Amino acid sequence: MSTKILPESDIRPDLSHGDGDHERFAHYVEKDKIMESAFSGTPVRALCGKVWVPNRDPQKFPVCPECKEIYEGLPKGEDNNNNE
Repeated sequence: MSTKILPESDIRPDLSHGDGDHERFAHYVEKDKIMESAFSGTPVRALCGKVWVPNRDPQKFPVCPECKEIYEGLPKGEDNNNNE
């Protein structure tokens, strides 16, 4: 059996979002980043700017209004995003 020592991550709360409302929403994230995070545990960044490690079922939460607005403003054909 072998182990690997990983560096500590330097993830700090994103204080620009204020009162924590972003915890109540499912967020849009690039699909490939979701898979990467699922395997490695690395944080992802939503369209709205929230940074976190996804670990909840996004189907149980309403879509973040900021992410939705940004996603709908993207040019058609750029379907590179998905819910948390």
